[in-house]
Amino acid sequence: MASVDVVIPVLNEEHSLAECIAQLREFLHQCLPQHQCRIVVADNGSTDGTLDVAKAAAAAYPGQVAYVHLDIRGRGRALRKAWLESDADVVSYMDVDLSTGLDAFPTMVNGIVDKGYHVAFGSRLTKGARITRSPKREIISRTYNLIIRVMMQTRFRDAQCGFKALSRGAAQLLVPAIVNNHWFFDTELLIIGEKRGFHMLEVPVSWDEDPDTRVKIAQTVMEDLQGLARLRLGGIPEVALPVGLRE
Repeated sequence: MASVDVVIPVLNEEHSLAECIAQLREFLHQCLPQHQCRIVVADNGSTDGTLDVAKAAAAAYPGQVAYVHLDIRGRGRALRKAWLESDADVVSYMDVDLSTGLDAFPTMVNGIVDKGYHVAFGSRLTKGARITRSPKREIISRTYNLIIRVMMQTRFRDAQCGFKALSRGAAQLLVPAIVNNHWFFDTELLIIGEKRGFHMLEVPVSWDEDPDTRVKIAQTVMEDLQGLARLRLGGIPEVALPVGLRE
């Protein structure tokens, strides 16, 4: 049995968080009964009742739901805190809207626990993925990921899917090397991981666009391009491989 932390980074999600926790608890109980799973709500700067919802869930389901709180916003910052403070064998995260199909999650976890991968991540742009989203989002996503592959000479297809898992050893080594604390955190994680030889598992997912998304596309694109330029010009940080490298 492995312990698994599933982090849900949230910002002002009081109306959707309880349903997310309920669905996720049921899924983990049904589909990953062999592992000890815990949902960790990572509240980063909410000003509504999100933290109260998280506290109520943690009180109702001790050992199954927990929370961390930061006064400062930043999805990457929330993941950094939750992952580095975790003692679970596997740390992961997914978006609160559960727009990525949960059926791919056991494949990611078992890839780390049973097959020795260091990083597993959902992909909407690899063979077998099934997605529903607007043409605008599709074009932006494919263009951005093509830019990553051209600039950084990487092989992974989708950097931005909010569906990732790492072994604890990989997280402890990779996360401190990541500079960005916002949306580019995901891309930086995968670039450093691949370039430094971590074993990566890209899993096709089903994904439905959330019409109520909080992502500010223009701002995010600019942040991403700046991050890519920083890595391209400044170099990839040196990161040691975890003990027990899979051959």
